[in-house]
Amino acid sequence: MTEAMLRGWRAQQKARGLQEATIAPRERLVRGFLAFTNEYPWRWEPGHVDEWAQSLGGERHLAASTIRNYQTELRLFSEYLCDARYGWAAACEREFGPGVHPVPVCHEWNTIAHLNEYEGSPEARPFTRQELQAFLDYADGQVDRAVQAKRKGALAAYRDATLFKVIYGWGLRRTEASKLDVADWGRNRPRRSSAGTGCCTSGTARRCAGSGRGGATCRR
Repeated sequence: MTEAMLRGWRAQQKARGLQEATIAPRERLVRGFLAFTNEYPWRWEPGHVDEWAQSLGGERHLAASTIRNYQTELRLFSEYLCDARYGWAAACEREFGPGVHPVPVCHEWNTIAHLNEYEGSPEARPFTRQELQAFLDYADGQVDRAVQAKRKGALAAYRDATLFKVIYGWGLRRTEASKLDVADWGRNRPRRSSAGTGCCTSGTARRCAGSGRGGATCRR
């Protein structure tokens, strides 16, 4: 009966157009809950979900967002079994006796509500729209400040402001964004053996560790 329930749930999800990448993890989760409770689905109770959620957080130390996702997937299976249109309650009473049928086990009192837009680590929290706008306005302001002061740095500030907008506009990763900054690659006249380019421009104040005598190339 349990395997028939899982096959029926799989067929229902297929009919909804869900992919195997979504269906398979859900089935593994339900089988894991079966192993945890050591009970058949028609004998599950809300208390089983309470104990399971406590073990996920207290023993496996999963994040609240992960536990909520697990609870949501288990709720989908429970709602499928309790839906009279699929007839599992009637089938269980017919096979196992009156009153023996699946019941809803996930409800608002034993599941985590999705209250916050971001639930991860505070250090990795993304900017809100207001914070992002303030950050980009500050970057643009640095360009204006450098231009008005008539000192060096306006071009670098403009480059940085543009780079920040490209990163957020295209959703680049840090490793992808690091390859956009090629300002340090310029002509290096003293190093003819390096095909006319080097890691430092002739006017920069930085010195390369390997640019000493003997024609050694830069190790950076």
